[in-house]
Amino acid sequence: MRESAEMKKQEQEQILELGSDLTKSSKGNIYTLTIIGQVEGHQLAPETVKTTKYEHVLPLLAGLEESEDIDGLLLLLNTVGGDIEAGLAIAEMIAGMKKPTVSLVLGGGHSIGIPLAVCTKKSFITPTASMTVHPVRMTGLVVGAPQTFRYFQRIQEQIADFVTANSRISREQFEHYMMATGEMATDVGTILYGKEAVASGLIDKLGGLNDALSALHKMINKQKKQVPSRQEENDS
Repeated sequence: MRESAEMKKQEQEQILELGSDLTKSSKGNIYTLTIIGQVEGHQLAPETVKTTKYEHVLPLLAGLEESEDIDGLLLLLNTVGGDIEAGLAIAEMIAGMKKPTVSLVLGGGHSIGIPLAVCTKKSFITPTASMTVHPVRMTGLVVGAPQTFRYFQRIQEQIADFVTANSRISREQFEHYMMATGEMATDVGTILYGKEAVASGLIDKLGGLNDALSALHKMINKQKKQVPSRQEENDS
């Protein structure tokens, strides 16, 4: 009883701290992780800003990949973007997982939220959700030298490489969206809504929570049939 109470307390703390939850059913055990607000990197965001802290998410993902109690990951996104390195680090971790992973963009998956949306094995977006594709920008002191602009360019190339490798959008189309000048009044870039994101190849399918969960359950079921358990591997 004490162990059960402690486990329940830990799960409640995870929901409060990380916005995450573990759902157990006959279809499989699914871990739900949310990427909300601003992806916080090496610098602390103001207390008034909702954030997703990468130092919490990275070890969590490593634990999920190794856990025998977790069958799949559902990634829910409603983010304005944030720290590029932190966002890419999380996206690379998820892209490198063997376990079934599905993402669902709700509300918004802007800026560095785009690599996070496409890093899973299958991605979904709701009809009303939006995604902003724009060039890399930086706040604070910037050295006005050619090396600075080259650095920005190389980061943009890394983002474009990752997104095009993990989605169906062409590099030419993605860079066109990134550098468009006629879409936003005071900025460079493009805003894509649900159907547009799917039509461009950026996101796999239009759908909601039930669609994302159904796809994840199918992937889990398929993997269970194909991959032997660790006990079976040891016995052989």
